[in-house]
Amino acid sequence: MDFLSYTFMRRALIAGNMVGVIAPLVGVFLNLRRLSLIGHTLSHVALAGVAIGLFIGVFPLYMALIISIIAALAIEKLRKDYQDYAELSLAIILAAGLGLATILISAARQSAGIHSYLFGSISLVGTRDIYMILPLAFIILAVIIKYYYGFFYLAFNENEARLAGVPVKALNIVFMVVVALTISLAIRVVGTLLIASLITIPVAAGMQLAWSFKSTIWLSLIYSLIAVNSGLIYSFYYDLAPGGTIIITGVLLLLATMLIKYLYQKFFRPR
Repeated sequence: MDFLSYTFMRRALIAGNMVGVIAPLVGVFLNLRRLSLIGHTLSHVALAGVAIGLFIGVFPLYMALIISIIAALAIEKLRKDYQDYAELSLAIILAAGLGLATILISAARQSAGIHSYLFGSISLVGTRDIYMILPLAFIILAVIIKYYYGFFYLAFNENEARLAGVPVKALNIVFMVVVALTISLAIRVVGTLLIASLITIPVAAGMQLAWSFKSTIWLSLIYSLIAVNSGLIYSFYYDLAPGGTIIITGVLLLLATMLIKYLYQKFFRPR
């Protein structure tokens, strides 16, 4: 437990665990709506926000937050304009975000610092990151709890939710903003290239064993927290990129779960 004697490691664990809670919570609803690509799109757009921050000399996570929210609202608008081709809205925003990020990264004088935002960095999680992550994470949790049943309806069928009196348009906007906030908060720990995987993989593992919607949420949380804490500790001791270590840990947990489930069904499940 000597890693807890390091201040930067304690900060990384606080930030990582908050991200490890909100990412699968958002991911459950996102994946059940078959919108996991939105996570990938916004994570790449957040890179443009980081690049803007580096270019103009503003704290990069602030700009990533602003740009991600704008992109999320733009995706929701384009999804309505291209209802029969919803994936086209993602392609448009992704292309714009990556194009802008590429230009600004090459133009920014501090472009070398972009590496920590791409793959995460436990040593660079500062006090300012904690002050940003903690309150916004609690806001995200409060929103999910408050609108849980509305998001639940939307996860399965928007049309039926509308008929049931659920304010679909307003909740879609709220949900997209929550996704954008979650991705922006996770940048420092997991990195822009890998945050979408943290939203997806623990949920995929949880769905292997889940027997209900709520059990999917709880199992996803457990898998996510195990992956985040194990990944951060391993990356500390072996000097690895925390984002990649967290995701690989999650993938190994998923593969182990699938193997155990297969063996149980093949050899132990009553016929």
